[in-house]
Amino acid sequence: MTTDLSVAVVGAVSLVGEALVEVLEERAFPIAELHLLDDGEGVGQTLPFKGRNLRVGDAGRLDFARVQLVFLVDSQDSTADCRARAEAAGCLIVDLSGSLPVEHQPCLVPEVNGGLIETMPDIRCIASPLPESVALAIALAPIQRQFGLLRVTATACLPVSSRGRPGVKELARQTTELLNARPLEPRLFGRQVAFNMLAQTEDVDAQGYTRQERRLVEELRQLLGLPELSVTVSFIQAPVFFGESLVVSLQTSVDVNPHALDAAMEAAQGLELIESGDYPTAVGDAVGQDVVYLGRLRRGIGDMREVNLWIVSDNVRKGAALNAVQSGELLIKEYL
Repeated sequence: MTTDLSVAVVGAVSLVGEALVEVLEERAFPIAELHLLDDGEGVGQTLPFKGRNLRVGDAGRLDFARVQLVFLVDSQDSTADCRARAEAAGCLIVDLSGSLPVEHQPCLVPEVNGGLIETMPDIRCIASPLPESVALAIALAPIQRQFGLLRVTATACLPVSSRGRPGVKELARQTTELLNARPLEPRLFGRQVAFNMLAQTEDVDAQGYTRQERRLVEELRQLLGLPELSVTVSFIQAPVFFGESLVVSLQTSVDVNPHALDAAMEAAQGLELIESGDYPTAVGDAVGQDVVYLGRLRRGIGDMREVNLWIVSDNVRKGAALNAVQSGELLIKEYL
């Protein structure tokens, strides 16, 4: 692995962008020069990196010929332009923005399909999928390998940080207003989210699904290599700042042996199984951690091919920033 890379982070002044910069430093990513980029009010701010405060530059002004690896963090206005310029300059790209359809670039979760880059050597742009897709893929991959998968049904309780810093500020503001007995004026979410649960996280299409729900279905199928897998998913908005929680029920191809199931989960990379009788929570266990936590693992009542489970994960750190950095490590190992 080379030790003198020039790396750019587009969308640095965001929750995920800041976490990504932290993870780059923690994992001693081989960086000689780090370009922090954003647009609008983000330009001119500073972020700490290796004992220095780096100033955030204008994403529209960087010459990408100076850069070898680019992280596209969010779907801001400058992302499409930066992608085009980075591709023209021959940069490697890790895309977290979700701005392209899944079929246009492969998704990567290193613990699940890390060998993808070696089998498809012409890949220079990969997608780091939704945090919910990352958590599901890590939890379901060992079940698929051991017992096969026919159907997955998941309900994902999203924290407000899934909407970035504005979501965090909105929940804090609503909570303050309610606790001080002031009239509540919903803004970002359109309804009261503090002390409440919302049945959908964004507008739905003609079939009643959100764009992110459909994106998860396609990403999970691609990550597991099961293009025909039956997947039903619902995203709901939870009044939680950080950390996602997922309730999952699935149907396997063969009968499930409980001991073999536990053994498969305990051996899986990036996954920590909590023993029966206890369970993990997003706030108490997952936030700030680099693994996906799994609990309440059990077979169906009277159905030996049904498995039910509970998943929690840090959506910003594990599901977004760490997965992107690990993906970048695989890219530079292959190409640089």
